Amino acid sequence: MFRPRTSVWNHSLAAALVLMAPFDILASLAMDIYLPVIVQMPDILRTTPSVIQLTLSLYMVVLGLGQMVFGPLSDRIGRRPVLIGGTLLFAASSIGLAITSSAGLFVALRVLQAAGASAALVATFATVRDVYAERPESAVIYSLFGSMLAFVPALGPIAGALIAEQYGWRAIFIVLALLAIIAVLRALGGWPETRPQDGSAPRTAWRAILGSAAFWTYTLGFSAAMGAFFVFFSTAPRVLIDGAGFSQLGFSLSFASAALAMIVTTRFAGYFVKRWGQAGCLARGMLMLLIGAGLLALGQVLLEPSFVSFVMPMWVIAIGIVFASSVTANGALEAFGASAGMAVAFYFCVQSLIVALLGTLFVVGLDGDTAWPLAGYATMMALLVLAALARLVAKRR
Repeated sequence: MFRPRTSVWNHSLAAALVLMAPFDILASLAMDIYLPVIVQMPDILRTTPSVIQLTLSLYMVVLGLGQMVFGPLSDRIGRRPVLIGGTLLFAASSIGLAITSSAGLFVALRVLQAAGASAALVATFATVRDVYAERPESAVIYSLFGSMLAFVPALGPIAGALIAEQYGWRAIFIVLALLAIIAVLRALGGWPETRPQDGSAPRTAWRAILGSAAFWTYTLGFSAAMGAFFVFFSTAPRVLIDGAGFSQLGFSLSFASAALAMIVTTRFAGYFVKRWGQAGCLARGMLMLLIGAGLLALGQVLLEPSFVSFVMPMWVIAIGIVFASSVTANGALEAFGASAGMAVAFYFCVQSLIVALLGTLFVVGLDGDTAWPLAGYATMMALLVLAALARLVAKRR
């Protein structure tokens, strides 16, 4: 039997969140904080916009696919060395990005930065699985992490713009390096190894993971939740600024209200999971997505673009996102204690591909100036997850 080393993990929930959260945030922040200076970089590095675009595209690709390397690696050598090594790589490459003036080196360093972020992210989630898999605190941690990943894209570009305006673009990467160094110093003193005591994961673990109905059901649930916010993020500026005439400040506050709805709901995530269970929370999360999608459709047909027609239905979807994301990780990973790192890697990789490909398809294929992409994505994914969940529950009876 595989047993995590929970006896050495003595942190309270609040202390654990403070310890873990920076690694969750940094992976997303490194993408979003850099966006305000993108248009300046071709001139700064004496290159083309296409090369600079690579620094965004390759970061996303390596962040997702890198977990397929670091997840199994963390199962073999432990969460702690992968976390610390990945974060140090992230910090070192961030410093390199701040001092280089070579376009080719800049692209290479972004790849290394993404690899470091990928390692830290997978080690963090594998640790949560090791320590909190059968404890109600896991719902709070996972839902809060999901809220952070949704909220960072709203605040990251603002922070990047302020830093660049005051200190120049290089300061953005210095800030990232400093944040990573602070996080890793705290981890060195307070992050014990949590990998199960009984050795490494079996080489055939990937077959069990990909053949698990529970893994696919809950991973699809996570994809539905995160994808809904991705589509909202992609369409909100066009709907609210271009369509409804919001000012930049008005848009920012409206956008932030959806993230705030997620954070407030997270406060009660543990209670919801205890009362409804994993399947009940996921089902209610998908129902909230369907209700929000219905309200978006009604608003699109009956009203002009406005806070009421677009943002308030997103509050409903945001609550559904928390209901779902509070249980999807445990639901997908609970059967893979010995290979949690590999399972986390597949979990994030599949989710990233679904969100990036399907979410983008809805934004591009439907009118991105309207609520239809969000309503369409939320409806289709929620129905798919509910069907998979019904089949899974029936199979377990």
